[in-house]
Formats: sequence, structure tokens, C-alpha cells
Amino acid sequence: MCGIVGLHLRDPGLHPQLGRLLESMLCGVVERGPDSAGVAVYGDHRRVPEGHAAVSVLLPPEADTSGLDATVTVAGDTTVVAAPVPVADLVARVRAAFPTARVVGSGHDLTVYKGVGHPRELAATYGLADAVGWQGLAHTRMATESAVTPEGCHPFSVGPDQCLVHNGSFSNHASIRRELVRQGVEFDSENDSEVGARFVASRLAQGEDLEKALLALRETFDGFYTLLVTSADGFAVVRDPIACKPAVIAETDAWVAMASEFRALAALPGIDGARLYEPEPGRVYAWRR
Repeated sequence: MCGIVGLHLRDPGLHPQLGRLLESMLCGVVERGPDSAGVAVYGDHRRVPEGHAAVSVLLPPEADTSGLDATVTVAGDTTVVAAPVPVADLVARVRAAFPTARVVGSGHDLTVYKGVGHPRELAATYGLADAVGWQGLAHTRMATESAVTPEGCHPFSVGPDQCLVHNGSFSNHASIRRELVRQGVEFDSENDSEVGARFVASRLAQGEDLEKALLALRETFDGFYTLLVTSADGFAVVRDPIACKPAVIAETDAWVAMASEFRALAALPGIDGARLYEPEPGRVYAWRR
């Protein structure tokens, strides 16, 4: 199965409530993947101070971060490193210090957390209820293509301030992976969702926006899937042309939300007056900040 939720806040007055609302949504899809969970938060300047970059990383046991010359916080399996430098420089610094570590997110506005365990307990570990910001997404995983490990958790964040969460599977991911490798793209895992994330990142790097990148993905990937993809200024949803994986979108003047099941949306403010709909098969839905 897997459970997906995402919240894009249009009303700045709701920014202080982002974490509380996202935690409620995450708990609404726990049964769809109760053994691991990942979360991404955009715009929390207590986690990524203005003018800083942040790198989320899965470090080896007993790793000594004292030499990084950065602010380091630990939340379960995930360590967040922040410093007032360009994103690429901080990623390089972390990779140089810990060559076997797995970088799971980076950006000027984004923090990513991944871990194995019950999603409710992980939400507490991440301090999710206290998060503020303008956008977030979360995923509960039922593993199909790789083991239940922090590395296999979603979201997959393989470009600055980009995230992808996935419910389903890509049947032709191996051939697309080979083509991306021929283009010079490097992979961290055997997970099919990473192939989707690397594909989207490559299209964004070529100057496409989220909508065009997901239109290209829809034309390239076979399988059954629902995807939620976020960027530094965007929020987008697409399902495969058959659309057997569940999804529901709710929209008001104050926010846009997406979830695998309606019950994850039920506690959002103003849900009684929201425009509710099931995304059409194969259609890309995109919103910009």
C-alpha cells in the first residue's frame, strides 16, 4: 500500500500550524505503512535559518560531527547539518567527512527526516507537531521493492529543495535507471521510487517546471502509481493512466492538501467547505507558491 499526505499552505496565518496539521494527516494513513515513515518540512527557519543551507543525512553509528563547523541536530536516524554556505558546498563537506553516509535531503528551505518504526512515534522523534512553514509532506511505507530501512523510506529528495513520495511501483524502472546512468546520474539505492525522483530532478535541472517534469514522467514510466512531488515553490500530484492507487485532493483559499485517504484530511480547518475531488487518471495537478 503506502500512505501519502501533503499540505501546501496559501494562508501565511496557518504557517505556525503546519506541523500540527501535517502530523494529524500522517496519523490518518498510518495503517497503510506502519513500520516506517518520512517527513519533509519547507520554511521552518528554526531548522534552516535564513541564509543557511541544510543537509539531512543518515550517518554511520558513532559518527563524530564535531569537525563539520556547522549546527547539527539529531532526530532518530536522521541528522540535520546546517551552515551559512551554498547547498552544494555543504553537501560536499558532509560527503567528504562521511563517505559512506547517505544524504537524504538538502536545500535552503527544506528539512527531511526518515526512520524505521511506528509513524506516530517517529512524528514525535522528528518534533513534527512543532514544525512551522508553508509546505510539507509525509509518507508511511509498506515496502515492495527494497528492505525496510531508513534508506528505503520516502521522501526521496535528490535535488535541492525537491521531494517525491510514491505509492505503487514502476515496472520499467530498471531500463530508465540504465538510461539515466548513461547520462551520468548516480544512484544511492535500488529503490524504484529513487528512479522517479532522479528522473524528475534531471528534468527540473534542465529548466522544466514541476508540471512539465511530471508530464514527461507520465509518458516515460509504466506501472501503477500515485506521486506527490514538491519543490522550492511548487506542489504537484499525478496518478498513472489507470489510477488504481487511491488519492483525494482538497482545496480551499487557505490551503491545498492531498492524501491517500479522506480520513487524513478530515481535521483540516475549513474542510467542510473545501472543494474535494479524486485526481483524474494521468492528469498532472500543480500549484505554485
